[in-house]
Amino acid sequence: MSSNAGYTLADGTRLEDLVSVPTREVQMRALSDPEIYQLEMDRVFGRTWLLLGHESEIPASGDFIVRDMGSDSVIVARAKDGAIHVSLNVCPHRGMRISTVDAGNTQIHKCIYHGWAFRPNGEFIGAPVEKECMHGRMMPKEELGLPQARVALYGGIIFATWDIEGPSFDEFLGDAKWYFDTLFERSDNGLEVLGPPQRFIVRANWKAAGEQSAADGYHTLTLHRWLGEVGNYSKSGDGGSADLSPEMYGVEVSSPHGHALRCIDLGRKIKKLTGLDPAELSVEQKLEALPPPGVTREMLPQLMKRLSKEQLEVVVSMPPQVGGIFPNVLFAFVYIPQADGTVLGLTLLHAYVPKGPDQLEFVNWVLAEKDAPAELKEKMLMQSIQLFGTSGMVEQDDSDTWPHMTLAAKGARGRRSTLKYQAVYETGAPKGWPGPGIVNEGFTKDDTQWHWWLYWNELMNART
Repeated sequence: MSSNAGYTLADGTRLEDLVSVPTREVQMRALSDPEIYQLEMDRVFGRTWLLLGHESEIPASGDFIVRDMGSDSVIVARAKDGAIHVSLNVCPHRGMRISTVDAGNTQIHKCIYHGWAFRPNGEFIGAPVEKECMHGRMMPKEELGLPQARVALYGGIIFATWDIEGPSFDEFLGDAKWYFDTLFERSDNGLEVLGPPQRFIVRANWKAAGEQSAADGYHTLTLHRWLGEVGNYSKSGDGGSADLSPEMYGVEVSSPHGHALRCIDLGRKIKKLTGLDPAELSVEQKLEALPPPGVTREMLPQLMKRLSKEQLEVVVSMPPQVGGIFPNVLFAFVYIPQADGTVLGLTLLHAYVPKGPDQLEFVNWVLAEKDAPAELKEKMLMQSIQLFGTSGMVEQDDSDTWPHMTLAAKGARGRRSTLKYQAVYETGAPKGWPGPGIVNEGFTKDDTQWHWWLYWNELMNART
């Protein structure tokens, strides 16, 4: 991507100076500046692939949901041929939003202002009083349809981009796709949503949440310390200490495109469940002892068939459990201890949708394998909401920090402070690690988040 060096903000600051590559610092004003926010809508959200939902939200012909791509509202609709289309939710006649509801089913999307009508694929049908040709004769009907985003389905997840000639979705994921496939492409019938996503507003800049989603493990020690103290999460049974630092060791995978994965050792969990040394167990025995989150033992043959030997090695030893897809997606495929000593796996996606320089919409999808039994889905849904939902124990912590960061970034002095990413890995990948990417092992560091900011910086300074 070529550089557009030289863009200067209104106060004289060069855009490229917001990120100091030699010292791994980012100016705090990036979390509050309206001018930077407007540039992001074109240069980040106008160029990257964005998560909009899951195809199971719109299973039937005519089904639609309304979502946002940056600051643009879009209609995500299923046409009669089953194809999914993403159309700009702006009537080309007078600029009215065509759909003013969150979801529904229709074969005709009709603007409430003057009645212009469109098909689920965005094609213009016509305007009322056809004989008067109220759309005019200056432009053919074919040119009056709704602008279309480019669409990709990945494991049933709907992504879209306005960059029609840009990288494919697979190219965008790059090496990280090898790991994401172990989460989203592991079963024959795939994932589905357990109801519509939860959505709530947080008064914070979207990047405060976005950069944390890039596998920030370190904050868990302090912000989520209750995970080592409360109920089923208490470490008291493991020697009386609530110290979570042992959980901070693992493997972290960075991406030149800002994606990140935090891979956490399953050895302790498998040993606790089986009483056996994981090193002495086969891949099949480890899968039987602790199936991946959301997967039942009956589904394990599907994993064995769909994933490579190398991917299965990672799944049973150091699987990706949390991380992000640039720019604003967090995934959580986590193991939750239960009161009876068993483990429940949860599978979730979050998106942090920008709603202005100091406001984001938090969108939470709870997922489950379509083949999972109903009672398992219900249990996953309840515990996902309790932990990661609108009022979830984890998200109450996270959503408290982001507004404070955003407010601090507005201060006359605070905006000149910097975010620092100076805890650097010096290890590289563990010996024999089978996966690609920028891989490091050991205690969690800042590298994954720093690569998130590097790609943000690259996009912001790219030639328009």
